[in-house]
Amino acid sequence: MVSKLPPNHEHMDDQMFKMEVNLDDMSGEWLGYVMDLLFESGANDVFYTPIYMKKNRPGVLLQLLCSNRNLNRMKEILFNETTTLGLRYYPLTVHRVERRFRRVDIEWGTVTVKEGIYEGEVIQRSPEYEECKEIARANKVPLKKVYEKVWIKLNEI
Repeated sequence: MVSKLPPNHEHMDDQMFKMEVNLDDMSGEWLGYVMDLLFESGANDVFYTPIYMKKNRPGVLLQLLCSNRNLNRMKEILFNETTTLGLRYYPLTVHRVERRFRRVDIEWGTVTVKEGIYEGEVIQRSPEYEECKEIARANKVPLKKVYEKVWIKLNEI
């Protein structure tokens, strides 16, 4: 099985496309459904931004990032599942930093921390939210306390 995730090593990906459509006549339920379909079909990222369109009508800007190989599938979903009559897309280069995963033990359990490495240096750390949430609920402690314990442990390393 081929992974949908990009490789963990630092690299430039010059086979990416950004696609976007303006929508002013779709319900929130439909938008959620479309987002799920796009992710399931290989979109790397999907997001919505509130905008104002012609005649000052509120609308939504749907933007997505996908690889060249998924471009036609994304077009198909957008035309079939949204109310758009046209879409914009353009090539894009993405610089991805190396990703490394570290396990951190705190008093209530173990949390995975994703680290971003740029030119050999850790530039970003992010505890995995779902694991932190599960620990907080299971131990009846505030989520922010779980994060605090993870950060303290990371600073000791």
